[in-house]
Amino acid sequence: MLKYLVIGSGLAGLYTAYKASKIGSVMLLTKKGIRVSNSYNAQGGIAAVTDIEDDPEIHFTDTVIAGRGLCEDKAVDILVKEGPQRIREIIEDGMKFDTENGKLSLGLEGGHHRKRILHAGGDSTGRYMTEFLISKVEADSNIEIRENVSVIDFLVENGVCYGARCWDEERGKEELIYAEHTFLTSGGTAAIYTRTTNPQTSVGDGIAMAYKAGCRIVDMEFIQFHPSALFIENSPNAFLISEAVRGEGAHLLNKAGKRFMLPIHELAELAPRDIVARSIFKQMAVDDRPFVTLSLKHLNPEKIKRRFPTIYEKCKECGYDLTKSIPVAPAAHYTVGGVASDEFGRSDVSRLYVCGEIASTGIMGANRLASNSLLECLVFAARAIEKSKEVGEISDIPHFEPKYHKDSSRQERYLQLKSQIAHTMNNCSGIIRSELLLSTGLNLIKKELRDLGTEKNEYYDELSRKLLTVAYLIMTGARFRRESRGGHYREDYPTLKEEFAVHTIQQKGKELQTKKVNEE
Repeated sequence: MLKYLVIGSGLAGLYTAYKASKIGSVMLLTKKGIRVSNSYNAQGGIAAVTDIEDDPEIHFTDTVIAGRGLCEDKAVDILVKEGPQRIREIIEDGMKFDTENGKLSLGLEGGHHRKRILHAGGDSTGRYMTEFLISKVEADSNIEIRENVSVIDFLVENGVCYGARCWDEERGKEELIYAEHTFLTSGGTAAIYTRTTNPQTSVGDGIAMAYKAGCRIVDMEFIQFHPSALFIENSPNAFLISEAVRGEGAHLLNKAGKRFMLPIHELAELAPRDIVARSIFKQMAVDDRPFVTLSLKHLNPEKIKRRFPTIYEKCKECGYDLTKSIPVAPAAHYTVGGVASDEFGRSDVSRLYVCGEIASTGIMGANRLASNSLLECLVFAARAIEKSKEVGEISDIPHFEPKYHKDSSRQERYLQLKSQIAHTMNNCSGIIRSELLLSTGLNLIKKELRDLGTEKNEYYDELSRKLLTVAYLIMTGARFRRESRGGHYREDYPTLKEEFAVHTIQQKGKELQTKKVNEE
């Protein structure tokens, strides 16, 4: 029996596997290839206090301000205080961040009041960090990597997880994988929208599985739309233009060539992401065009090419010059809520842990502060692995039987539904929401769930059910929250309301509940 089963190959999964291999056997499962993840595409960097001019308390304050009153102080305190140590450790292990004059080169991003963003390869931090950890896990004889393996369900009995029910694409059959500890690090659900910076695999199936297993799902209404993704007509894959570009001084211009962020927020282009994304969305409506302009023509072109080589080349490939100006528009980027987790990564199901974007630790609040996500992966994966050592071995394993089959004729129906749900999410639960839009969207989702019928144990039907479940969770939370806060904006309730300074909690078989912030 495996000691650790890790589901997902982003930074959270790779770092978990790397840490777990020091204790026992590890199997790392990934839906596609090991390099297909949000982490791999992350450009901006990783936020941590490493400079003498900075302080964890300032990082704490920046995080809480961005979180709009929904951050859990204990979790944020853990992040900002333990983060620097995790950074020191990974550097000691061989990870190389960019340096300048022998010191770590630090950038500034939206919502931060100090330069504290470490980066690697200029604008390829995620790729450098994941490649570094991939080299570690591939060289570790204690870790088995399985690509093209999708997890269908968890093996759960009496509130205990014994592993996962998987579909091996290469073998074309279901497989039961048993483990003493199962780590869910499968990322978020931004690819459930039509335009996203995420890989198309990031559709929240892990969240749906955790919900089905009995876990609490928290604050799903908060979906972060990245303000600046390169606008490419009729493309669902939106190439991210890192916040660090605005951190270097780029300006957002309207159709008339004027900076429209100046009167909106004191930090202008570096205001928190929800404000910038919503402002761009509104400006696009005023200008009657599907993008605004990101201008860098006032900046040193050679410095821009050095700092953002990947973005520069991508823009060039699309016919744009990053050193001058490019068209940008918001795109679904990050799932702020997720599966309820304690400070040690434990979910409501015994021996099932969550880490990374899929976890709701309380750090992000209503709106993730830029570049905190990669740090959260390191800090809470390390804490979870350490805590798992205190759990005894499994003595008796319940008997589970394979039960799923794949009917290829159902695939087209699933793909059609995926496209339909993406448009429903964009139209009814996007950057700006209302009671009418959310009610319309929920009715459509409920109808599709009814049409899908009861569980038939068919692979594509199960994928459809997961998509619909995640859409339902997002819109149910958004409809309940009759206010505007962070990544959730209601045009019919445009102000923040104190009575909604609560977390929304959804659990299978129960009505939506709420929990006060910082309440044990």
